[in-house]
Amino acid sequence: MKRWTAWVLLLGAGCWWRPSQDAGFETFAETYVEELLAMRPEWATLLGDHRYDHRLDDYSSDGVDRDLAFQRRSLRRLETIDPARLSEVNRVDYRILKANIRSMIFRLEDLKEYRWNPMVYNVGSAVYSLVAREFAPLPERMASLRKRLQAVPAVVAAAKANLRNPPRIHTETAIQQNQGTLRLISEGLQPYLDRIPDLEESFFRARRQAVQALEDYGRWLEEDLLPGAEGDFRLGERLYRAKLRHTLESDLSLEEIREAAMQDLSRTRKDLAETARRLYPSLFPHGRLPQDPKSVVGEVLDKLADSRPDNETIVDKARQSLDQVTRFTREQELVTVPEEPIRIIVMPEFQRGVAVAYCDSPGPLETRGETFYAISPTPADWPSDRVRSFFREYNDHMLQELTIHESTPGHYLQIAHSNRFRAPTRIRAIFTSGTFVEGWATYAEQLMAEKGYGGPAVKMQQLKMRLRLIINAVIDQQVHAGSMSRQEAMDLMMNEGFQEEGEAAGKWRRACLTSAQLSTYYVGNREVNAIREAYEARHGPLKDFKAFHDKMLSFGSPAPKYVRELMDL
Repeated sequence: MKRWTAWVLLLGAGCWWRPSQDAGFETFAETYVEELLAMRPEWATLLGDHRYDHRLDDYSSDGVDRDLAFQRRSLRRLETIDPARLSEVNRVDYRILKANIRSMIFRLEDLKEYRWNPMVYNVGSAVYSLVAREFAPLPERMASLRKRLQAVPAVVAAAKANLRNPPRIHTETAIQQNQGTLRLISEGLQPYLDRIPDLEESFFRARRQAVQALEDYGRWLEEDLLPGAEGDFRLGERLYRAKLRHTLESDLSLEEIREAAMQDLSRTRKDLAETARRLYPSLFPHGRLPQDPKSVVGEVLDKLADSRPDNETIVDKARQSLDQVTRFTREQELVTVPEEPIRIIVMPEFQRGVAVAYCDSPGPLETRGETFYAISPTPADWPSDRVRSFFREYNDHMLQELTIHESTPGHYLQIAHSNRFRAPTRIRAIFTSGTFVEGWATYAEQLMAEKGYGGPAVKMQQLKMRLRLIINAVIDQQVHAGSMSRQEAMDLMMNEGFQEEGEAAGKWRRACLTSAQLSTYYVGNREVNAIREAYEARHGPLKDFKAFHDKMLSFGSPAPKYVRELMDL
């Protein structure tokens, strides 16, 4: 009788019939990662795996076909593994891997960006990544760079063979970025080369060949591709819905995102108006408070914009703000502040044209390296009124907000925590969720305002940035799954979001050049906030901020839904 009971218990627990498949999954995942990194050497370098620093990606149509066949084959193999037989950490990584393989198949098979987006062929990052960080002795990195430069003509040849009828805006941006890459190779490498006086002639020959290939490519872009660049920059609803789903890895539908965004837009405008009313008397001690909430907000934001940097002072002011936000985060014990180095730099020219700033952290496979907080100055050919508009948008108070987002407690801090995550596989190291990364950074802005950082002046910018992330999601949808015009987008950003004309114009350009990524801010913000709301619903108002946030950041950078599961919420 006892023997029969034990037999039933074993069956009920699944111990006899359902042995673990952890070993098989971990072996498959490791094999997959190894093959993927070998197939995408430029990505491997960014991740911190330097075995393939001497190679560029294969941009040819045959290379695309091999990549697609590899992803399809990998998906079939993965689907033979039962996720129910995996440990909790491997079960999450199984789902992440499956979602990312499906996403790559979609991008190669349906989106086919390599056929219509000339920005795909920008090798600037592949060059810059070998000199930006001192992960190895300079002569060793230059030897790898020489081989990458030798491969540039093949990239140009692939671009010419693959590209057909691209959108005009993508072609114009590719022309601009190609000019930046040319200057990087012909001029920007010189300080590094000066440190190796006995560099072999083979390097300089490779550099001349790369420059000649890119000069030829630039002429081809301008003279052959641009005149016939009549492709539609809008993805269309079918492709956009699919890309949104793959990008966000969220259960929210397009319609649910849009409805929630419109509701949040109204609430945030009310919060902004109330904050402006409280700030108004200190800014206009002899003024009369306008009755119209929009007028109050406009006047307060205009006044705050009077205190602003310029091209000569923006980097120094960003450094000061970095010191201030780091000190505040530590003093308030909001989250553990990492010790890894972070440095503010001027954005390399080849990367300009899409965003005003970014955080460039060392890859999770990098053994050492510092984080770069890059800021883009205004282009030299901008007229003075556009420069003024830019710096009114990124005034001293908004620069504080931007620094929170890009550094501490935003991207730099979160990614440093993420890079410490260890698991049986490297899946979570190489596949990060933009939804969680941007969700955390925008939540960090709220957190600092909640704790009073910078007072009402910075709170105004935080709420303005919140309007921006909401409007980003609306524009993203309406541009690529609708027919929103430039004027309609500009009106929404400037009238409802209080953005300067220059900022709005830049965001319209970004919305045309990218798709789905602008929605990661809003959806990520909602879902990261939902984690805290679920925690407080169960445990009451948050008291130990540091412990809670450290826990939230301890799982790497998976999509928010996985973080919520792992926190048992």
